[in-house]
Amino acid sequence: MAKLAPGDLAQVLSRLPKQASDNVIVGFDTSDDAGVLRLTDDVALVQTVDFFTPVADDPRMYGRIAAINSLSDVYAMGGTPISALSIVCYPQKGDWDVLGEILAGGQEAMTEAGVVVIGGHSVDDQEMKFGYAVTGTIHPDKVVTNAGAKPGEVLILTKPIGTGAINTAIKKEVADEATEKAALDTMAMSSAAASKAMVNVGVSACTDITGFGLIGHTFELAKASKVTVTVDSNAVPLLPNVLELISQGMLTRGDKNNRVYVGDTVSIDAGVPAAMQSALFDPQTSGGLLISLAEDKVSEYIDQVPNAAVIGRVDSFDGKLVRIS
Repeated sequence: MAKLAPGDLAQVLSRLPKQASDNVIVGFDTSDDAGVLRLTDDVALVQTVDFFTPVADDPRMYGRIAAINSLSDVYAMGGTPISALSIVCYPQKGDWDVLGEILAGGQEAMTEAGVVVIGGHSVDDQEMKFGYAVTGTIHPDKVVTNAGAKPGEVLILTKPIGTGAINTAIKKEVADEATEKAALDTMAMSSAAASKAMVNVGVSACTDITGFGLIGHTFELAKASKVTVTVDSNAVPLLPNVLELISQGMLTRGDKNNRVYVGDTVSIDAGVPAAMQSALFDPQTSGGLLISLAEDKVSEYIDQVPNAAVIGRVDSFDGKLVRIS
C-alpha cells in the first residue's frame, strides 16, 4: 500500500462522517495539535498521540525526545499533561536492554513534567518506533487553539528550526559533533515554560512545529484563523550549519511533501534563497511553539522566554494564507 502524503491524509479525514457532540471543544477539523473534550463546566481533557523512528543514537535520549515531543501538543493548547500511555514498535529479536533504555529516557522526561506513565502497548515491528498518547487537563474556557490569530498580531517562534536536515546529515555521517549536539539539545528542550508564559501573558493562537515544518504549521494556523500570515525568513532562528547542510542535499521527503501540502496558498518572494526555503519546509522533530499574540505583549513574553523570536505578522486575508519574505 502506498504511503499517504499530507494532502492525501487531509482528504481522507474530510471524508469521515461528522461526529455530533456538544462536548467536543476541539476536533480534527482545523488540524489542531490535540483534541479537547469537555468533562464538566470547569474541566476538559486534552488528548494527543505521537510516535516516530529514532532521532538519536543514544536510546535514552531517543526516549526523552519522544516524550518531550508528545507533551508539546498538550502545551500548545495551554493544557497541563497528567498521564501517558507508551507506544512501542520493536523487533521481537531486538536488544531488550536498548528498549529498556528508551523506556527509561521517556519516563524520566515524563516524571520531570509531573506526568504518570500508566501503561502502554507494544507490537513486533522490524522498524523501531516509540512515543506516547498523552492526556492533559484544561479549563474549557481557556483552551488555546490554532484558530484564534487576529490581524495586527505578531508571530513568535520559541525554538530554532533545522532538525530534519541535521538528522538526515547525522544518518549520512556528515554532521559535526557541535551541530548534532545543538539539534539534540533543542529536541530535548521542553515547551512547558514557553506554554506557561503563553498562558500568563494571554495569546490568541498557538501551534507546535513538527512534521509539516514551519510553513506547513503556519499554513494550518492561517487557514484555521482565516488570516494571512507573513513570515520574515531573515528573522527565523536556525540551528547551526542548517543552510550549509541543505545545500549539500541533506533533505527528507518532507521538503517536497510539505510544499505539496500547502500548494498555491503560500507565496514566496523571489529573493528568498532556495536553501532557506527548504529550511522553512523542513519537517521538525519536537519543534517549538508558534504563537500569535498582540504586539504590546511581545516584550512581556520574551522576558519570560528569552530564546523566543518574533518571525512574522498576521494580516487580514488577502488571497494567500502565507507569504514568505
